[in-house]
Amino acid sequence: MIQMLPIELPHGIRLNCRTAGTPGRPVLLFLHGFPESAFVWDELLRHFSRPEQGAWYCVAPNLRGFEKSSSPDEVGAYKARHLVQDIVALTTAITAGSPTPGRLGALIAHDWGGAVAWTVAAQHPTLMEQLIILNAPHPGPFQRELAHNPAQQAASAYMNFLARPDAPRLLAENDFARLWPFFTNMAADSGPQAWLTDAVREQYREVWRHGLHGGCHYYGASPLRPPTPQDPAAAAVQLPLDKVMVRVPTRVIWGLGDTALPPALLEGLDTWVPDLDVVQVAGATHWIVHEQPVEVIRLIAERLNARSAQRTPS
Repeated sequence: MIQMLPIELPHGIRLNCRTAGTPGRPVLLFLHGFPESAFVWDELLRHFSRPEQGAWYCVAPNLRGFEKSSSPDEVGAYKARHLVQDIVALTTAITAGSPTPGRLGALIAHDWGGAVAWTVAAQHPTLMEQLIILNAPHPGPFQRELAHNPAQQAASAYMNFLARPDAPRLLAENDFARLWPFFTNMAADSGPQAWLTDAVREQYREVWRHGLHGGCHYYGASPLRPPTPQDPAAAAVQLPLDKVMVRVPTRVIWGLGDTALPPALLEGLDTWVPDLDVVQVAGATHWIVHEQPVEVIRLIAERLNARSAQRTPS
């Protein structure tokens, strides 16, 4: 059963979380992306909280700026250091009664949640036993592709629109007419893996009616956007290797039909993530969690079980 749990963090931010399972058990933490919210993880929360699936305590926060979580008005409140601070403080709170206080069994993340998770893993590796990323580029190859690859610049052009001050207002017009194509342009409402039903649309409307400025501010606060004549954006960014190196054991699950984040972003990834396992999923897009939840669950469980076996003496 999914329960709602608002968690007040010591630095004044509230994250409204969806949870399943028993507090005090080992913890899995799930981070969503844009333009989504924590409800996208519900099937996984239910699955992994079951006794026969590990009896994990599963927590999926609505990130800063989304749904009923705190949504500061200032763009600067969405810089990476603040987003990382949220996840570090949340991890401390939800693991306090677990067998490993201050340490997650795994951090599992998609899209913008994945962007935050990469940075958390680089800066706070002891916070998690492992990292599992779904279609979210590591900042190293993302900066490379945004700065030098015209195909990625074109695929990510929407980011510059979302960074505009008027983007939240424009996105909300006409029943969120500019938001639905984020999904439908990747066959969310057609084809064999259609998932955007009327009921799911209403779930999104309920989230978006709380406001879109927070989600858009992620783009406004980040320099990792395609360069323009007016703004060098990613072309001016320098990412020292030691600042973005992820030494946590990592599995990356990547839907190969992602038109916004093509597989070129996986090239050379082991430069930044030495302990890396990449699973490429044909027939899946950026919205792989919706399209293939059974396969996503299998790939996460496979990784969790493998790590558990490594800890168990023979």
